Amino acid sequence: MNGVLGWDIGGVNTKVARVANARVLAARAAPYELQRDPTALGPLLARLARDLGAAPADAHAVTMTAELSQLFRTKREGVGFVLDAVGAAFPDACVRVWSVDARWRTPAQARREPLAVAAANWAATAHVVGRQCPDCLLVDVGTTTTDIIPIRGGAPMARGRTDVERLREGELVYTGALRTPVEAIAPTVPVRGRPTGVSAEGFALAGDVHLWRGELAPADYSVPTPDGRPTTREFAGERLARVVCADRQMLDETDIGRIAEALWDAQVARIAERLEAVRARHPALTRAVVTGLGEFLAAAAARRVGLHVTHLSDTLGPAARHAPAAAVALLFPA
Repeated sequence: MNGVLGWDIGGVNTKVARVANARVLAARAAPYELQRDPTALGPLLARLARDLGAAPADAHAVTMTAELSQLFRTKREGVGFVLDAVGAAFPDACVRVWSVDARWRTPAQARREPLAVAAANWAATAHVVGRQCPDCLLVDVGTTTTDIIPIRGGAPMARGRTDVERLREGELVYTGALRTPVEAIAPTVPVRGRPTGVSAEGFALAGDVHLWRGELAPADYSVPTPDGRPTTREFAGERLARVVCADRQMLDETDIGRIAEALWDAQVARIAERLEAVRARHPALTRAVVTGLGEFLAAAAARRVGLHVTHLSDTLGPAARHAPAAAVALLFPA
């Protein structure tokens, strides 16, 4: 059975979904830091395609955020690099690239208009969500960032197109469920009932907060830990203690729990603040569709501002964690 492979190629994660007959057959994500081993991208794509049982005649629908990697001096360079890797991995395949204006471009066209295809993955998810819930706010909390996209009449109504514009409009928020440094979440946390400054030393990540609280499993912690130690709750607690320059001999389970709770609350509050600002431009929207690795953060933020919550995973299943990859494959023209 021929199908479509949807790709969401990022600087630290590459995601793929295989779709046939408008149904997601499989989806997968692979942690991979492009900057550390650029030549590995093409082989990684080929391996993931094999793992999903891709057929030679499968088409490839591509979206990307990898162009923002520090490996590249410009987004044009990054887009070209990604397309080179896709071409090397699938030299005889039909490849199309999704753009923020909801058009498909050939690789040659994408090279000529790199800003049209750079970081367009949010638009793919929004168009698929719009088919299911025509009037809503899409809140996608990934490993690194949060997308907040108003959808009306089935169409995305985002003010921003580029990352710069989306940051300005509050539709892109740089906070995620895994890679965000703790010091970027809150300037202080409570220690024995008193606000205590957070060290800006990269001692812990958001993933440690959510691993400690049980909202992420150890297997979800797909990036290197700050201290190089395992992704267990025990070591997450040690990393969180280090945030206030302490250790587990100085802070007990209750102390760590209060630090984690404060960081969780600060992260939810930041998403909720941006969500409320976007919603203010579309006051008729009363529902949030939440997805991503951090959908628990998205749901908490949405409820905090009084929105009804729908989980994209209810219709997309586990592939909702890799929503842009599934979305581009579902949107691909038959």
